[in-house]
Amino acid sequence: MGELAGELGISRATLHRWVGGRDQLLGEILWSMTVEVFEARASGKLGRGAEGIAELVGTFVRTVNGSKPFREFLRNEPERALRILTTKASVVQSRAIAKMRQFLDEEVTAGRLTPPLPVEDLAYLLVRIGESFIYTDVITGAEPDAAKAHAAVTALLS
Repeated sequence: MGELAGELGISRATLHRWVGGRDQLLGEILWSMTVEVFEARASGKLGRGAEGIAELVGTFVRTVNGSKPFREFLRNEPERALRILTTKASVVQSRAIAKMRQFLDEEVTAGRLTPPLPVEDLAYLLVRIGESFIYTDVITGAEPDAAKAHAAVTALLS
């Protein structure tokens, strides 16, 4: 934060007033990566129905896993990364769940999806499935895998 404040030519106190603490700033930066995938879905670049939702989760996992800065952050500060990204205080997770719920509602309303769970619960579960295949290396030591996330969502929604 000190380096960033210096580069911006402001005090650390001003930076904290603008963006909050380091975790808040990192959360906003990480959300900016995440929202790009949701915007691609909103613009119609991803499919519809159950397959479109599976494609959305797979694309989300692939995008995040393909980010070298993200992988480095996760490797260097795994506890901080998981706290910022996966806890109830996380702007990333809460926003991702809200976006997923919006897309699920659209698909249900259009008759393209019959949810196996209430939409609110399904949105949470789908985001957690995606997270599971992003943080696999930190949690179990296995390689992160977007194809497995896609397959898991497909199985759930089939």
